[in-house]
Amino acid sequence: MLAYADGEVTAFELLLGRHERGVYNFVYRSVHNADRAEELTQEVFLRVVKNAKRYKRTAKFTTWLYTIARNLCIDESRRRKHRGHMSLDATLGDDEGGATFKDRVTDHRAESGAARRERARFVEALQEGVDALPDEQREVFLLRHIEGLKFVEIADIVGVSENTIKSRMRYALAALRLHVADFEGVSFDEGERDDVGDPDAPEAL
Repeated sequence: MLAYADGEVTAFELLLGRHERGVYNFVYRSVHNADRAEELTQEVFLRVVKNAKRYKRTAKFTTWLYTIARNLCIDESRRRKHRGHMSLDATLGDDEGGATFKDRVTDHRAESGAARRERARFVEALQEGVDALPDEQREVFLLRHIEGLKFVEIADIVGVSENTIKSRMRYALAALRLHVADFEGVSFDEGERDDVGDPDAPEAL
């Protein structure tokens, strides 16, 4: 980005190649419309071009980029008066090799036909739980588990403290665990408990 801001035009092609797909996926999960997501993704990078000279390396480029994308999604949501639908079938970032969030669901039982059907029911219940989350919690969950961003990066994007982001994640995870409490031996958040702390003692939203 610094190279592009200094006039190296080819650097923009590198930025586009690295981040266009991720931004599109993020926007699509918010607007849930392929054509509109494409238009907004173009607008994100158009704003990158327009603001190139004012860009300063005070945060990671991805934080700055996703802040632009998030703000556009919020504006779009306000115009359309609804929030988008985040699908667990969505492909994760490029570093995940085309995996989806459903691929992260851990089943400690043998993968028999019955277990696969139960796993499918679990994922469906989890999707319903995600859809039912308050906007702020769903946003943090999406940025954390789908985009793979760190809590400090999400805090910069959303504009609140890292503790607040962790608090929202605790609430989200607690609600989702409750939503899938009837399923034994299947998990969607292994390792996350240590990162966000005890969900029974959340900090203020």
